Amino acid sequence: MSAMARDLQSVKEEVNSSNMQEPELDLSQAVQAASICNDAPTRPDGVAVSSVPRKSIVAKLHEKMGTFSSRKIEELKRDRRRTRSLNPPSQVDQFGPCGRILKNSGMVMTVQDPASQRLTWAKKPLTVLVIKKVRDGKVLPPFVQLTRWLVLEKSMLVFVEQSVLEDRALLEDPDFHDVSGKLQTFRDGKDELTDKIDFIICLGGDGTLLYASLLFQRSVPPVMAFHLGSLGFLTPFQFENFEAQITEVLEGNAALTLRSRLECIIERGDGEDGDGELVPRVTGRGRRGMPTSLLVLNEVVIDRGPSPYLSNIDLYLDGKLITSVQGDGLIVSTPTGSTAYAVAAGASMIHPSVPAIMVTPICPHSLSFRPIVVPAGVELKIALNCDARHTAHVSFDGHCPQELRMGDSLRVTTSKYPVPSICAADQITDWFASLAECLHWNVRKRQKHLDELSDLTHSSSNDTLDSLDS
Repeated sequence: MSAMARDLQSVKEEVNSSNMQEPELDLSQAVQAASICNDAPTRPDGVAVSSVPRKSIVAKLHEKMGTFSSRKIEELKRDRRRTRSLNPPSQVDQFGPCGRILKNSGMVMTVQDPASQRLTWAKKPLTVLVIKKVRDGKVLPPFVQLTRWLVLEKSMLVFVEQSVLEDRALLEDPDFHDVSGKLQTFRDGKDELTDKIDFIICLGGDGTLLYASLLFQRSVPPVMAFHLGSLGFLTPFQFENFEAQITEVLEGNAALTLRSRLECIIERGDGEDGDGELVPRVTGRGRRGMPTSLLVLNEVVIDRGPSPYLSNIDLYLDGKLITSVQGDGLIVSTPTGSTAYAVAAGASMIHPSVPAIMVTPICPHSLSFRPIVVPAGVELKIALNCDARHTAHVSFDGHCPQELRMGDSLRVTTSKYPVPSICAADQITDWFASLAECLHWNVRKRQKHLDELSDLTHSSSNDTLDSLDS
């Protein structure tokens, strides 16, 4: 066996021991052969001792490299398609030769990839809640079409709000007469719907989805929202072919976006102990009978209300004082709410599948107070600063206004009850479509190519603007 053959045999054994694939093996053999040829001894006339032609080995090397590169590129493309995920890659827990993460089995969680979250039904859905936009005559014809189809074609039990059936224009519609008596009604704040509704359909704008979140303060049925309002950032479905789209959902063929909500609890400091000190006291109903615990889908806003003075409120994170806010107020929002009031106040836009809480100041009297994003698992506490000149006001998704007095505090954390919003396409496509259509994200005139600027490309540095214009 020649020296070249022995070297190639040793390379092959080494490659096989390292589980190298066939294309990589061929390439390694070609590289080894080329290096042997280059290092082989030569005769005085310059001819290599090896009988293998050098040109043929180099040509083979180039051929193998091209084949190997193209195959690798195709494999990478297939892997990228196959591993499409919204979760980050699993992080290593070893750092250098000695660094390790302390294992804590009690804190290990299994989180499903958001991209794989799809709707399924434990049993056939029989009841549906239809929420329509109020005081909008354009929504009445679609509402009548939908309720007739659900009752007569799908034999479903349809719930609507009592105030909807009190609409005169709806009662005068002849197509609505034969189904009006078959609808079930409820009154907001009086009737409990938690265990009665299997499925929710919204007709209108984003406010209908926020209202659905307000109605269900614990577990929320899957929500399908049709765009019949003014903005429609959270309503991805078009009503034209509603029968086919709802049928797909009822069969369990739909992707889901789990929109996190914030749990907001007001602790009242209006009780006193024996020494006259304020004692925090959590109550089910606050002043004027307002609830002191609410789940919000967009944001909770703390502002100065009608007061002419700056708000002066303290912000705590897991019990530690972070900063004092002096300005018009503070917005604490979910990723879903990051594209609402928060983005108008200068916050970044966060995809709803990102576990986070956005904290945004409202007109802060500081040039360095920027919005921040904190982990979804922390607890925020907002309370009046001891030097505050006035009380603060709190609102939850624009509803249930409350007054925050000295000694009161607001605790905010991520709720375990999200809003399962049904996607028209998927989580990524729906979100970026809403950014483009509703907010006109990154819309600008197209920059022209240099070839289109013929006047400028043929000008010299001595030309003036007047000469170019002429």
